[in-house]
Amino acid sequence: MSLANFLRENRAQLSAGVLLTFSSSYGQTYFIALFAAQIMATYNLTDGQWGGIYTLSTTASAIVMFWAGALTDNYRVRALAWGVIPGLALVCLAMAANSTVVGLVVIVFLLRLLGQGMMSQFASVSMARWFTGRRGLALSISAMGFAIGQAVLPVVIAALFTVMEWRWIWVVAALVMLATFPVILRLLATERTPQSLAEQTSTTGMNNRHWTRPDVLKSPIFWLMLPLLLGPPSWGTALFFQQVHIADVKGWALLDYLALIPLLTAVAIAVTLTSGQLIDRIGSARIMRLYLFPWMIGFVLLAAADTLFAAAISFLFFGIGTGLQATVITTFWAEFFGTKHIGSIKAVSTSVMVFGSAIGPGITGTLIDFGYSFPDQMLGIAAYFFVANALVWIALARASKALRAP
Repeated sequence: MSLANFLRENRAQLSAGVLLTFSSSYGQTYFIALFAAQIMATYNLTDGQWGGIYTLSTTASAIVMFWAGALTDNYRVRALAWGVIPGLALVCLAMAANSTVVGLVVIVFLLRLLGQGMMSQFASVSMARWFTGRRGLALSISAMGFAIGQAVLPVVIAALFTVMEWRWIWVVAALVMLATFPVILRLLATERTPQSLAEQTSTTGMNNRHWTRPDVLKSPIFWLMLPLLLGPPSWGTALFFQQVHIADVKGWALLDYLALIPLLTAVAIAVTLTSGQLIDRIGSARIMRLYLFPWMIGFVLLAAADTLFAAAISFLFFGIGTGLQATVITTFWAEFFGTKHIGSIKAVSTSVMVFGSAIGPGITGTLIDFGYSFPDQMLGIAAYFFVANALVWIALARASKALRAP
C-alpha cells in the first residue's frame, strides 16, 4: 500500500492519535515548566522546593500509572477518554484557582497522570495494536501531536504572558481541551474492542511467545534496558524544566532561548517520520543501539555553549533524540514482547519514564540549590548516557537471539 493510500484509509485512527498526543501537552514538563517562575513566586518556593514538589507528584503518578495504564488492555480508548479528558480539563481549571502548596502537589500529580501518562498511553497503545506491518509509521504520525505541542505552545504561552495573568492561561488550556474532546470521540467512533483486537491481530515476541507483564519484569533484558528508559525522560525533562534557569545562567533572553524549541521540534518531526518507516524495514533493535548518542552529544555541546548559535547546534541533536524516542520505544516492546498484552507492558514502560521525568527536575533542582548550575551538571548527564548505551548493546545482543529463536 502506498503512503497516500495508507494515510487516506487510516485517517481517522491516525488523526485521533495526533490529537491524543497533542492533548498530553498540558501534563508535559515543557508546558508546566513555562510557568515555573510564576509558580515559585506565587507559592514562595526555591528551585529545589519546586523541583521536590514536581518529583513527589510525578513519582506518585508513575506508581498509579503502573496499574492505570493496563486498563487499555480491557477497555476501549473511547470509553476511557470520557474520564480522562474532562478530568484533565478540570485539573487545568484547578491550577487556575488553587492557592495552597498542598493543592499544587495534587494538581501536578493529576496533570502528570492524566496528561503525560494516560493520554500518551492511549495514543501509543492504540497505534501499536491497530497497526502491524506499518506500526512504526503509524507511531511516527501519531507522535506529530507531541511535536506540534512542543513547537507551538511555548511560543504561544510566552506571547500570552504579555497580555494576561498566568492563571487565565490555564483556563484557556481547559477550554481548548474540552473543545477537542468531541472531535476525539468522533474519530474513535469505529474503534474495536481491545479483547477482539488481541485475538485477531496480536503478534508474538521473543521465542514466539505472547509475553505478559510479569514475564517482562522477570526478564534481565528489561532491567538492562531500564537506564535507557529512565535517561531521556529524566534529563530531557530537566532540560525543559530548567529552561528559565539555563537562560539566566547563560545570560540569554528567555524568549530568544525559547525560540530554539521550534528548531528542536522541526528536527524531531523529520526524524520521527523517517525513523518510523526505517523501523518498519529494519526493525527497532538497530535503531535502539544508536538512540542515546544524540542525547549524549547534545548535553556535551550545550554545556560548552556560550552563544545561542552554539545552543542551536545542541538542540539539533536533542531533536534527533526526541524524534527517535517518539517511535522506537513502543515499537521495541511490540516487536520483542508481542502485542497481546501491550497495554500492561507499555504501562510499565510509561510508569518508568514518568518516574524518570520526576527524578530529573528533583535532582537538578537540588544540585542548583547546592550551587551547581544545570550547565555544570551536563557533562555528568552525558556520562550517564554513555553507560546506559553500553547496557543497551548487551540487552539487544540477548534479545535479538531470542527474537530469532523458534
